[in-house]
Amino acid sequence: ASAHKWGGPSGVGLLVVRKGVRFAAQGPVDERESGRAPGFENIPAIVAAVASLRAVRAEAAEEALRLRELADRIRARVPRLVPDVEVVGDPVRRLPGIVTFSCLYVDGEALLHELDREGFSVSSGSSCTSSTLTPSHVLRAMGVLSEGNVRVSLPVGVAEEEVEGFLAVLPRTVAAVREKLGAPAASEVVREEDVLVVDSLGKRCPIPVIELAKVIGDVPVGGLVRVLSDDEAARLDIPAWCEMRNQEYMGEEPAEKGTAYVIRRVS
Repeated sequence: ASAHKWGGPSGVGLLVVRKGVRFAAQGPVDERESGRAPGFENIPAIVAAVASLRAVRAEAAEEALRLRELADRIRARVPRLVPDVEVVGDPVRRLPGIVTFSCLYVDGEALLHELDREGFSVSSGSSCTSSTLTPSHVLRAMGVLSEGNVRVSLPVGVAEEEVEGFLAVLPRTVAAVREKLGAPAASEVVREEDVLVVDSLGKRCPIPVIELAKVIGDVPVGGLVRVLSDDEAARLDIPAWCEMRNQEYMGEEPAEKGTAYVIRRVS
C-alpha cells in the first residue's frame, strides 16, 4: 500500500507479508531490513505514514458512509442529466467513493480535458492503455464501452458543493465533446444488397459507434447494418452500444480490411 493514498507522504508505503510465507525482494538488497530492502529507512516518512493512517482509520467508517451517499447521488443523477449514458459496476459491492459511467459517442480523453478546464480532475477507464491504443482489460472483462468512460474518485473530505458543481457542468461538457466529433459524410454509407454498410476504416472509436447510431434508423426493423472498422476498441464498443440501445449484435464477419460488425435493428 502507498501512503499517499490515505493522506500520508509520497514515496513511502507498506508491505504486509503473512507469517510462514517465503519472501524474496525483487531488487538489490543488503543486510538492512533482514534483506528485504536496501539502504537506510526514511524514518520521518514512515512515522508520518503511520500517523496519517491511524487518523484516517479513526473516522473511516463515518467518512465511507458519507462518500457512498455522494457517489450514489452521482449514480442516480448522471443518467437523468446526460442522454445515452450507462452507469457501470455493481451498485453495492464497490468502494464507497468510486463511480464509473460510460458516455456514448464521446472520446474519453477529450472529455477528461474539457472537465479539467472546468476544474474537475477525473479519470478515463481506458487512459491506462491509451499510449498503446489497447482497450482496457478491465472494461473488456466488464463488457462495457472502452471509450467515453469516466471514473470519478471522491477523495476524503470532498465537499457536497463540489459534487453538485460537477453534476452542473457535466451535461454541457459531454454535449460539447459530442458536437466536436461531428456526423459521418453521406458518401461513407452505401447499400450492399439488403445490408447498410458503414465504412469506418481508419477511424478510432467512438467514431464507428457514432456512425452506426446515425444510420440505424435508415434500415427497417429487422434490417442489418454492417460496420467496417479496424480499431480494436470497436470489438467492445459496438456490442456495448447494442446492449445500451436495445439492438441485436449479430457478431463479427471477416472483411477485406479490418473487421465487419453486424447489427440487426430491433427497434
